[in-house]
Amino acid sequence: MSQYAFINGTVLNGTKDMTPEHVTVLVDGDKITDILNGTEVPSGYEIIDLSGKYLMPGLINMHVHLPGSGKPQKKQKDNTKLAKTLLSNPLTKAVAYQLCAGYAKTELMSGVTTIRTVGGLADFDTRLRDQIAAGSKVGPRILAANEGISVPHGHMAGSVAAVCHNPEEAVAMVDKVAGEGVDLVKLMITGGVLDAKAKGVPGELKMSPEMVKAACDEAHKKGFYVAAHVESPEGVKVALENGVDSIEHGAKPDDEIIKLFKEKKAFVCTTLSPALPYALFDRSISHASEVEQYNGEVVFDGIKECSIAAVKNDIPVALGNDVGCPYITHYDFWREPVYFHMYVGVSNQFALYTATLHNAELGGLGDVTGSIEKGKAADLIVTDGNPLDDLRTLRNVEMVMARGRLIKHPHVKRSEEVDRELDKFIGSEH
Repeated sequence: MSQYAFINGTVLNGTKDMTPEHVTVLVDGDKITDILNGTEVPSGYEIIDLSGKYLMPGLINMHVHLPGSGKPQKKQKDNTKLAKTLLSNPLTKAVAYQLCAGYAKTELMSGVTTIRTVGGLADFDTRLRDQIAAGSKVGPRILAANEGISVPHGHMAGSVAAVCHNPEEAVAMVDKVAGEGVDLVKLMITGGVLDAKAKGVPGELKMSPEMVKAACDEAHKKGFYVAAHVESPEGVKVALENGVDSIEHGAKPDDEIIKLFKEKKAFVCTTLSPALPYALFDRSISHASEVEQYNGEVVFDGIKECSIAAVKNDIPVALGNDVGCPYITHYDFWREPVYFHMYVGVSNQFALYTATLHNAELGGLGDVTGSIEKGKAADLIVTDGNPLDDLRTLRNVEMVMARGRLIKHPHVKRSEEVDRELDKFIGSEH
């Protein structure tokens, strides 16, 4: 492994009270080994002269579905049929796996050095996690859930989540993914915008409280925390009352929900990105039906209100962009902290902290990555501008380093349509 010295840059260390620092960061192998005042560097280090650019921890995306591309679509896909086809024979299965590996690499090239997957195909996520860790694939660190757990006609049932009919089957599914070496367990408790056929369906409780409790009890017994797709107040209450540790998406909270979050020491993973096109795009652009737009608006407002209340009440908030939904790509996680600032009202500093160290802490990796500190993983990015002044500078990273491996001038293939339509909601300056 190589030794690098980052000099003449401005360091943002990722902590909650980060301020710009003019220090030299030394990397040896896969670790940050020292942080020095001045630019005098020990012999043997390759000098990386940042020339005034900004060095910070790599971004952490806490809500990813690796099989999804985010490509705009004119109508709802039959994801169950597609998943069944992809997994039906060794050739299509191999192609699908390589597709997921390519998307993971795209995450890295866009400045995301850690992802948390929350529903995928078969055991792809853990296999890819281990190959990346071993150095045989290029990609970010992965916290992997593999397949989620759903119910008949539930959210993502049969695609990135297995169908379970009762608590016993849910427990068996927890045991199955545990055997695959997952890092967390994912439940699909309510309906979702993507597969809803009627108004209000994303909020419908699909998984019984008994099944939620059985799955959570088994997961906790085996040492896993549980993340759950939830898009209604009723769903949030059922999830928190029965052991869920992180609410993915969220819904408008009341006093009881705030109290439950605090009592259960749970956190919310805010995902403003996926509902925004459904809620805010003109339907001639989004190709959303009236039902989809209605549901998107309800979900978008619920996520915003949940996030605002969480921040106000010191409930931990993570950020993820729910890659795979239409217009939500593997290279656009940077938009999520921008939306967090715009729609929840947090400072740029708090948004960057959330997308780095706080996400790491909530994912159980706070002692490994997420900040520029001696002894932590060398997971770093370089930007030309200061994200504390404008978070949109995260759009274009000049360098990415993951576990000490340096990639200069990383490149991703972007969609002009996705950029054009989403850029309307973040201002014209990039």
